[in-house]
Amino acid sequence: MKFTTRQLVTMAVFGALWGVVEIGLGSVLHAIKIPLTGLVLTAMGLLVALIGRLFVPKRGSTFFIGVIATVLKLFSIGNIIIGPMIGILTEALVAELILDIFPIPTRLSFILAVAGGALWTLIQPFVTGLLIFGRSLLSIWLDTIDTGSRLLGLSSQAALWIVLALILLHLAVGAAGGWLAWSLGQIVSIRLRGHSPTAV
Repeated sequence: MKFTTRQLVTMAVFGALWGVVEIGLGSVLHAIKIPLTGLVLTAMGLLVALIGRLFVPKRGSTFFIGVIATVLKLFSIGNIIIGPMIGILTEALVAELILDIFPIPTRLSFILAVAGGALWTLIQPFVTGLLIFGRSLLSIWLDTIDTGSRLLGLSSQAALWIVLALILLHLAVGAAGGWLAWSLGQIVSIRLRGHSPTAV
């Protein structure tokens, strides 16, 4: 898919905004140790990317925005950035694949796209931990259960319920992010262009 110069600039702007969210807000959330920081950053980052999708409603635009955000993540303070970089890129890819199923952007496509990206944050440790950081699946599983146990106030013996609750939580946060992205995108488009992007 070919993009015009204006579209490339637009995608670069939204990619930079996603990068700012990751670098700026991410540093703050990690510093104050907010639970499920990755989930929050994913929802907010994809919210930005999907608003950008409304301005450039073409295949590949969401992934391109994610690529820009990934490159900017290189400038984060800290030593361990390979995981977050893979996360951003994969979240953008997941969202892109879901959005490409729909002929035009819709609220439902946005909800599903952010929900899919959010769910990836739960899955990613099992992929990167095993393939990149050399961790065992058992240790990753135990860390996931421990995190869910502390977050939900459930006994670690209720592993199945913890996993189901975490899945539902990630999907719910993602769905809310997609819903908000669509609504904010309409407002921003009307203010900047004088009409809703879905009206053309």
